[in-house]
Amino acid sequence: MVPTLVAAALIAFGLVAGCATEPPQRPIIPGTLGFSHLAGWKDDDHAAALRTFLVSCRRLEQMPSERPTGLEGPGGRIGDWLPACRAARQVGDGPAARHFFESWFQPMAVVGVGETGLFTGYYEPELRGALRPSGRYRVPLHAVPDDLVTVRGDGGPVVSRRQDGRLVPYHDRAAIQRGILAGRNLELLWVDDPVDAFFLHVQGSGRVVLDDGRVVRVGFAGRNGHPYVPIGRVLVDKGALTRDEVSMQSIRAWLHANPGEADAVMGANPSYIFFQVIEGDGPRGALGVVLTPERSLAVDPAFVPLGAPVWVDTVDPLQPAQPLRRLMVAQDTGSAIKGPGRGDVFWGAGRMAAERAGRMRSAGRTYLLVPRQAPPSS
Repeated sequence: MVPTLVAAALIAFGLVAGCATEPPQRPIIPGTLGFSHLAGWKDDDHAAALRTFLVSCRRLEQMPSERPTGLEGPGGRIGDWLPACRAARQVGDGPAARHFFESWFQPMAVVGVGETGLFTGYYEPELRGALRPSGRYRVPLHAVPDDLVTVRGDGGPVVSRRQDGRLVPYHDRAAIQRGILAGRNLELLWVDDPVDAFFLHVQGSGRVVLDDGRVVRVGFAGRNGHPYVPIGRVLVDKGALTRDEVSMQSIRAWLHANPGEADAVMGANPSYIFFQVIEGDGPRGALGVVLTPERSLAVDPAFVPLGAPVWVDTVDPLQPAQPLRRLMVAQDTGSAIKGPGRGDVFWGAGRMAAERAGRMRSAGRTYLLVPRQAPPSS
């Protein structure tokens, strides 16, 4: 999501985001609750959530303690979270982990009574690739071009390039697909499938497996500044798919089944992502920490501070009759993740992760765990 992993499948393809209203700029916290209000709380693996929370703590402890988090009251500054972080290091597994969260945190509903939010999912794509082009590997992943210029405009950063002494919009996806950047030594890697490359742009990061078995992880480095146009909406508008049919899987299947039209459809989204090679473990979210499959959550930081534990109450994307109730940790953001009730679950890497992420579009509720006003007495 931005800056590391971009929006999840269904939101990115535009069948939900178009209905969203502009969220308010301050957190909505309707009121505190007891842990007894969290359905399924006692059944979760709290030790797994604690391990993920400790990953966040290592980042929070590097920040100024007076830095505001966006919340009002308890949890409103980074320093409010640090006593809980210190206490978390002394906690064992099993019941002790659950007792830790119940002792140090207070659940708060992030949407009003009777309201629900929306959960989607994202994953880390895996592609096949090479360091040099060949008959098989012919689709480039580009580094940030040296002529890309970012200037501060009234509405935020504006990405452009210089031409004849003036700034003009940077090349769009269609132009880059046609090869306008060729010959400039910008190719980090070459992959074998343009559709896989497109979905890598949607997710924002992934790993490329080379023929010798080595794995190169790539992540978001920049974008060309053009607005994102969801190609799911493009396919619906042209009658290729119905709204009910659109998913990451159906879009991928259509592109592979219609190679003569695929470039034009993908080119209808002018936004283009530039990459960098990521050393070490990953992927990393907006908090700057390595994400944990099925425990890391992307949120709107205007309502949920990064690093915070979040209780998620929704349904399994592959078994909608099965509840998905789990303590996760806010560690990422996304351009399509806007509003107090929005969450994007990181499912990990591999085929099943992609399947779950692509099919997740589930109503549910979000409960933020904020530090109690006073530490537990014992």
